[in-house]
Amino acid sequence: MTAATQAPARVFTDTRRVPRFPLAVPADVTVLRSGIPYSIPGRSVTLGERGVGLVIAGELHPGDSVGIEFRLPDAGGPFRLKAIVRYQALLHCGLEFVSLTSEQQTLIEHWTRRKSVADRMASPGAGSHFSNLSPGAALAPSIAAPRKIAHPKHRGKRFRRAAWGAVGVMLLLSSLGWWYWHQAWGELESQIPASKPPSQQPPTYVPADVMQGLLTHKIDPIYPEAARQAKVQGVVILDAVIGTDGTVVDLRAISGPDELTSAALDAVKWWRFQPYLINGQAVQVKTRLAVDFRQN
Repeated sequence: MTAATQAPARVFTDTRRVPRFPLAVPADVTVLRSGIPYSIPGRSVTLGERGVGLVIAGELHPGDSVGIEFRLPDAGGPFRLKAIVRYQALLHCGLEFVSLTSEQQTLIEHWTRRKSVADRMASPGAGSHFSNLSPGAALAPSIAAPRKIAHPKHRGKRFRRAAWGAVGVMLLLSSLGWWYWHQAWGELESQIPASKPPSQQPPTYVPADVMQGLLTHKIDPIYPEAARQAKVQGVVILDAVIGTDGTVVDLRAISGPDELTSAALDAVKWWRFQPYLINGQAVQVKTRLAVDFRQN
């Protein structure tokens, strides 16, 4: 009868506000000493949502800011986190995570919750309730009704729903993170003064004889056959705009025989000049060019 009234012994007891769970994986801790990073190898002992317990081959001091790298089983690539040393005893130390990203926080929380569920399912107290009762009590359904154990198939469905829920939360957090990043980037760009477009100075007028002295490449016009047979001749005067690189960027005929205008334009557009400089800087110029059509 004494065994029937005795309370079942609890197997899992943790006085922390946030429980930690056993985790044995390699871990590297990086700490700055006189501005130089030192890497200390170690192995994790426990992991919780807020920190990790380690055994390391070196010495840390409470309050040290460190970097830690480790892998979670079934959680993808390595975790690279920042942490603060909260305690150090011999080769054992405890680290508290700081500056976790939303994705890292979600993965760690999902792992610890899954581990908590697995530990409760595997706990001897969960399946040995009747082992603490007397044989007579165990056989009396009116005294102690057997616990209803969920079918493994139902447990699998609940676990899959939880896993899909965690994936949905991760996607939502990633979307929110991208939105906040986009907003922050937009605010940053709004603080940058807009660059003013370079002012377009009007072309500087340069006399024709000066530009003739800067001519480096000249194409002679092709005398139109119809104009030659009609004995049309004369001088075609063109208004021209010369760019900063010496190329002809604009042409307009202002006088001369109409039969010769097209030939003059076709030839002059291929002329090249030395850039015209003012105070050592090339500028756009406007000038007049003459094309003489004479029959020999």
